[in-house]
Amino acid sequence: MSTSTAESATAAREATRARLQERLAPLEGKDLLIGLDVDGTLVDHDGTMSSSMRDILRRTATEHTVVIATGRSLGATLPIVEAAGITRGYAVCSNGAVTVQMDPEAEGGHRIVDTRSFQPGHALRTLREVAPDAHYAVETADGAFHSTTGFQDASFGVEATEANLDELMELEAVRVVVHVPDLSPQEFSEVIAQSGVHGVEYSIGWTAWLDMAAPGISKASALEAIRERLGIERLATVAVGDGFNDTEMLTWAGVGVAMGQAPQGVKAVADVVTESIYEDGTVLVLEGVLG
Repeated sequence: MSTSTAESATAAREATRARLQERLAPLEGKDLLIGLDVDGTLVDHDGTMSSSMRDILRRTATEHTVVIATGRSLGATLPIVEAAGITRGYAVCSNGAVTVQMDPEAEGGHRIVDTRSFQPGHALRTLREVAPDAHYAVETADGAFHSTTGFQDASFGVEATEANLDELMELEAVRVVVHVPDLSPQEFSEVIAQSGVHGVEYSIGWTAWLDMAAPGISKASALEAIRERLGIERLATVAVGDGFNDTEMLTWAGVGVAMGQAPQGVKAVADVVTESIYEDGTVLVLEGVLG
């Protein structure tokens, strides 16, 4: 990196730090609830968390209520919570459908305190008509996954049990995942629009990937329930994320922060934009929180 390029990068980082500080300054001295997405926010898309991120995350968790809020299943969320050093508090999994309370005295160090399930049959039947080549997986309240042949993903946190689509339609789901490998996100969005799927909430991620949950359920709805339970001031909330499944959370928070690599549609709903995951953008946010 040339000297001029390095100087420009440093100047951009300081400008971002100043914008974050301006938005976070009114929260100084308050007990905060901080909702943090995982993929693209705490870890890069290879699943790597930087040492700087790990260190400040653990420090922040000792002073404020840090809630890992992710589309990941429980099994794929717990290792992140462990890396964050959060032994007491909460985690929101499956885009808000499962909330767990961390407790070192509980079996496995956690207990499930809330699940929001739905019947996916109608949506799956509808999608089968417009996306016959799609792969499907259903997550149940116990953290298990059941999927059509050949559909396994690291975000499940466990190995999925294979089942045919008719069997999946009969399950009580907390989340349904639909993946169409040969379609771009734009093409997939058009397919979903054509399907007229309703009765469930869904968000399309970085690839042709669809997550569905019970009506009205999102990371934001789960975080709001935690906020009410803890009696934290409504505006004393911060959220950081980079995906379309984070938009409700960013809008809900007193200060919603979008990652630098987030799509424009996500940045548009945020109060402020930090640097990308590769520049440790979340570290800058938490530094601003700690002051």
